Amino acid sequence: MNKQPFAASVSVIVPAMNEAENLPHVFATLPDWIDEVILVDGNSTDDTVAVARRLRPDLRVVVQTRRGKGNALIEGFQAARGDIIVMIDADGSTDGREIRSFVTALVKGADFAKGSRYAPGGGSDDLSPIRSLGNKFLTTLTNLLYGTRYTDLCYGYNAFWARHLDALDLDCDGFEIETLMNVRAAQAGLVIHEVPSHERCRIHGESNLHALRDGWRVLRTIVRERARGTAVTVEAQVALAK
Repeated sequence: MNKQPFAASVSVIVPAMNEAENLPHVFATLPDWIDEVILVDGNSTDDTVAVARRLRPDLRVVVQTRRGKGNALIEGFQAARGDIIVMIDADGSTDGREIRSFVTALVKGADFAKGSRYAPGGGSDDLSPIRSLGNKFLTTLTNLLYGTRYTDLCYGYNAFWARHLDALDLDCDGFEIETLMNVRAAQAGLVIHEVPSHERCRIHGESNLHALRDGWRVLRTIVRERARGTAVTVEAQVALAK
């Protein structure tokens, strides 16, 4: 595996279902130094896989066995060979050029690098007022229940050392996967750095995210995990990446 410019190998996980039109834009932003790209195909009915293979001949493809973004990511994580795992979206909303910032945070000492659209330098072209309000409520609730200091709970651009997969112990299928990762990373005592990230609008197609339905699933995850686990006692564990 290519070890430059970091002394760690990097795997990028891209869950995708019917994203053939968006993949050329997404793959064009990926740094040439990453070691592997894993596309987790959610049984697409378009030519998502063919387009991806044409764009990146060294691509590894995992065919999803169940449904949902959470399940897709979990299966991609399990297949990853890199020291560091980065998760990005296939709709063009996450910029692969930011991967360097996430990996840098990890190499400098973080266990989990969490993207934030609300950290200084971050932003979003896509968040509606309702989704933004819901995200802020859920973020505040999580901080109160767990003693964390997150600024953005429901964002899917994250990276972490693969050796922490057992600590995260992920076991959900839906969009609540990001929340579950954030909560369990904190409960496990991992060193978490927030990385400013700018979210773009989806380029083509329609999102599978449903604000009310998926917001309810996130809320249930927050409450359930607090009931089964313990709060974080050291608030300084969550810091802004330098």
